[in-house]
Amino acid sequence: MRWADQEVSVDGVPVDDGALPGLQRSGLVRSVRSPDFAGITFHEVLAKSALNKLPEGSQLPFRHTVNTFRGCSHACRYCFARPTHEYLDLDAGADFDSQVVVKLNVAAVLRKELRRRSWTRETVALGTNTDPYQRAEGRYRLMPGVIAALTESATPFSILTKGTLLRRDLPLLRQAAGKVPVSIGISLALIDPDLQKTLEPGTPSPKARLALIRDVADAGFAPHVMVAPVLPYLTDSASDLDGLLGALAEAGASGVTAFPLHLRGATKPWFLDWLATEHPRLIPRYRGLYGRGAYVTKEYSAWLRDRMAPLVRKHGLGDSGGLYGAASSGRVAASREVGMTIAAERALVAAPELAQALTLF
Repeated sequence: MRWADQEVSVDGVPVDDGALPGLQRSGLVRSVRSPDFAGITFHEVLAKSALNKLPEGSQLPFRHTVNTFRGCSHACRYCFARPTHEYLDLDAGADFDSQVVVKLNVAAVLRKELRRRSWTRETVALGTNTDPYQRAEGRYRLMPGVIAALTESATPFSILTKGTLLRRDLPLLRQAAGKVPVSIGISLALIDPDLQKTLEPGTPSPKARLALIRDVADAGFAPHVMVAPVLPYLTDSASDLDGLLGALAEAGASGVTAFPLHLRGATKPWFLDWLATEHPRLIPRYRGLYGRGAYVTKEYSAWLRDRMAPLVRKHGLGDSGGLYGAASSGRVAASREVGMTIAAERALVAAPELAQALTLF
């Protein structure tokens, strides 16, 4: 599972906390590279905690998150979690894609935290900062232990991912769903393979994710899809959204949540640099739409909501589902208390709070 012969060294001396001061606070064990992951360094750490609590007053349907990684090889140019890498004294651009922190002991720490008398078995969301099923999960196999810890403690949980590696754990998730509520969400915001290759170069193809949605549905879950972010002037045309929602419905999606691109902190220059290279004609329009802020105008949000509403109804994607319930059979609709969804008829374009909360680590 580990890469014994791939330890990073400088002049024969292994890289340690002193060489990575931002990781010193995170319990760095070692840093490794593998020929299977060209250009990526994995920093293996021993985490002190696993559960992260959202601020009081949050309107989201969950209050706790768990993230098995920090940084993400998906390398999505728009990822709103990028600024969190700066807490490690790493940059939010190339380092976020290539310097990935792996919490080796996350399952053991989580199991200990869930045994506390104070734990009230509230829903835990997985995949809110970086993807738990990014490619390295195939090597480290952190998620089976996390799923087992949550199930054993009777804790409901949700998963959001772009990673087709989730398919590996479907049998385990079905077993878990017989004991606790389990919600599965897939992130898919575009179906143009050429755009995906430049914008999300480390992710599975749109075709592969559509196949994953079908497999999740066939396993008895009601997969909810995060159509996010919607990119102004790139993926927000009626034909693009109609084609995407039609493909999602055909694949077996139960519902969708959409919100427009937001560009918080260091994500903004990183994305705009990509935009200037790939679509330079759009730079003036983006500067007009975002100005000095992180969010689109209220007018654009309202416009997108009005565009999405009839398409969601057309394709029957108004269910805010995603839950495979305990003691149930076949697909079932999710309770609004569980999962990472917002009812399409009430809030097709999610509020900024949702996008911000999904960056918690």
